[in-house]
Amino acid sequence: MTEDLQLAVDLSRRAGELTLSFFRSKTLRVYAKRDDSPVTEADRKAEELIRAGIEREFPDDGIFGEEFGDKVGTTGRRWILDPIDGTRSFIHGVPLYGVLIGLETDHEMQLGVVNIPALGELYHAQIGRGAFLNDEPVRVSGITDHRNATVVFTEKEYLLDAPSDHPVDRLREDAGLVRGWGDCYGHMLVASGRAEVAVDKIMSPWDCAAIIPIVSEAGGCCFDYNGQTTIYGQGLVSANHHLGRELLDHIA
Repeated sequence: MTEDLQLAVDLSRRAGELTLSFFRSKTLRVYAKRDDSPVTEADRKAEELIRAGIEREFPDDGIFGEEFGDKVGTTGRRWILDPIDGTRSFIHGVPLYGVLIGLETDHEMQLGVVNIPALGELYHAQIGRGAFLNDEPVRVSGITDHRNATVVFTEKEYLLDAPSDHPVDRLREDAGLVRGWGDCYGHMLVASGRAEVAVDKIMSPWDCAAIIPIVSEAGGCCFDYNGQTTIYGQGLVSANHHLGRELLDHIA
């Protein structure tokens, strides 16, 4: 494991332990951000912990986090952080939230770590080195028929929006099983072969950054609703190799 990846794994573990100290607490303080989305004291403290660890080891790197914005670096490297992905799940005591850390170099994702501390699942990947769950290799599933596929989603709009001819939206009618196991957890189900497609119609860079390297190194693919592999696009879709290529062909 490289120094960069080891740091990300260690910080995600420490931040995950911190979040667990607030998880299901009756005194958890919840605030509203400017866009009315919720943030908790756990989100803020976890991001502060991760930022401090990165700044100590790599003081000249950039850092872009959900809660405290962008620190411009001078190295061409930028750490992208989501201290609690799935804050609403966290607030409601649902264990499907995660701590996300990604590293981007010259606008290309290099590694990702997703720690789901309440489940004891830590995923990590570095480009060219494979994907792992608790240090064991993981792969996407080999299912090739969408009628046998499990599709997971986050936003209710995936089911409630008006009928659409978009290939990803058609899966809500055609897939064998459609369930709302969302946020980063859904994408990790794809990476570990327990679901075939994960759909998020609304995503920010910090939501995507850690996910894309893990799903890609597990043999799958990630793309937005326009078919582009980017953390800056319209939503994010993760899929196993066969169904992902099929969806991309239809989008194209």
